[in-house]
Amino acid sequence: MNCNGAILDPRRPARPGARSGFTLAEVLAALVFMAIVIPVALEGLSIASRAGEVAARKTEAALVAERILNENIVTTNWDRGIQNGVVWQGLREFRWSLRNEPWNQDPNLTTLRLLSVEVTYTARGQEFNLQLNTLVDSQNPYTLTNLVQ
Repeated sequence: MNCNGAILDPRRPARPGARSGFTLAEVLAALVFMAIVIPVALEGLSIASRAGEVAARKTEAALVAERILNENIVTTNWDRGIQNGVVWQGLREFRWSLRNEPWNQDPNLTTLRLLSVEVTYTARGQEFNLQLNTLVDSQNPYTLTNLVQ
């Protein structure tokens, strides 16, 4: 009810000739807001997509590095110095390099060797490296593995 006691109908304008709707200023403000928010949201989705792709490639590179280390330890090929090559994991190419060097952290242990595999992979047109290290006792096949980024 209004002050005259008449019942107000929300579907009808409050005064004769008045129209309900948005003003030009409100529409322009909404368009400006959308012009700011939509590019920011799309950039966020793009960043998330890139991060997901890099993480997937990094996981594949870690699997390749682990496989190369395991193969070289089992076949005892790790004592041949520096080795390198290319491995295909699915449809992707991974370049790798295996190094064998003495582990100098404990002077009392002269039989331990540090094996390092570095895998290079491409994601979103950019190259990344992943390194996986393990200690090998040249007299004992027991190894300790450590993932280094």
